[in-house]
Amino acid sequence: MADQQPTDPDVDLGVPAQRREVGRTPWPVLGAIALGGALGALGRYGIGYAFPASATGFPWATFVINVSGCLLIGVLMVLNDRFWSGRRLVRPFLGTGVLGGYTTFSTYVVDIQRLAQGGAAATALAYLAVSVLVGLAAVAVGVGLTRLAVGRLGGAAS
Repeated sequence: MADQQPTDPDVDLGVPAQRREVGRTPWPVLGAIALGGALGALGRYGIGYAFPASATGFPWATFVINVSGCLLIGVLMVLNDRFWSGRRLVRPFLGTGVLGGYTTFSTYVVDIQRLAQGGAAATALAYLAVSVLVGLAAVAVGVGLTRLAVGRLGGAAS
């Protein structure tokens, strides 16, 4: 169905083959997550270092990091569903690793606290709301644009 959202299913414990998957030592998966996380965190650090936030200014670096990460998560959901669903390490490397290390919603919360304590309550509230709304919109845009691109390349995305 074209309007159905892509899914990213985890282990279904009702399926015996998938139940056995939980018992395996996941060293390749953990390695992919660790490597991806290190790469994503380095990218985030570089952007944060290049564009530091002032005590009461809007934290643009964290905002751009989180929104672009949300957009890329939408892209990844479609590409994984359409092309990479059988590749065991793609989602852990790119999703959990790279994008998990890149996005920083914990820094988002610290930024809100810093702004509020610095006397910029209006900026803190705006940042609180805008980050969530734009982040959710970015996921939808990533899904939509990727579906459109995949459709034009020769097949409808799931």
